[in-house]
Amino acid sequence: MQLALFDLDHTLLNTDSDHSWGEFLVNEGLVDPVHHRQMNDKFYEDYKAGQLDPIAYNEFVFQFLTKHDNNYLTELHQLFMQKVIRPQMRPKGFEAIKRHQALGHELVGITATSDFITAPIFREFGITEIIATNAEVIAGQYTGKVTGIPCYQKGKLARLDQWLDGRSVTESWAYSDSINDRFLLEYATHAIAVNPDDRLEALAQEQAWEIQDWSI
Repeated sequence: MQLALFDLDHTLLNTDSDHSWGEFLVNEGLVDPVHHRQMNDKFYEDYKAGQLDPIAYNEFVFQFLTKHDNNYLTELHQLFMQKVIRPQMRPKGFEAIKRHQALGHELVGITATSDFITAPIFREFGITEIIATNAEVIAGQYTGKVTGIPCYQKGKLARLDQWLDGRSVTESWAYSDSINDRFLLEYATHAIAVNPDDRLEALAQEQAWEIQDWSI
């Protein structure tokens, strides 16, 4: 297998979909604006610092999901795509995906953000194999809990190993912006730092990894 792994937030997107979802809920008047924004911002700063508790963050995000039925949540996510996400989808991300598809590579979207938020976004990019932090669903209802290993830092490698299920990879590419994905980039045959944060940029220069600008 020749495998291309794509991070989502600030890689394929010009924004962070998880944080943007929280802002979207505030702007739509669907959550307490002061408390929700405060918590959302705090978790986002923790993520950027590499100190996020992925269980606590995702359970915070999932609280809203437990209060609504799936039809409403699907419609709300469609509005989120329209208002927030589509304008932030990077053309160079689409181009990279198409290059790998044309070469017959297996494409996987891999993200610390939940499957509820990211699966529709990855599919719009043309990626159908998705590894994300999974929201627990029982009898068709979100429970507010995380199920399985959070797809964050070394957890991304554990989840990728589960997805591979013993299949061998002969060559791989990994695209990410974040120092949180250093383990994923170290795993790949070809590591590509996309608009990297300061720490990832320094690591990429040290490791002679390719650095690309997808923001233009």
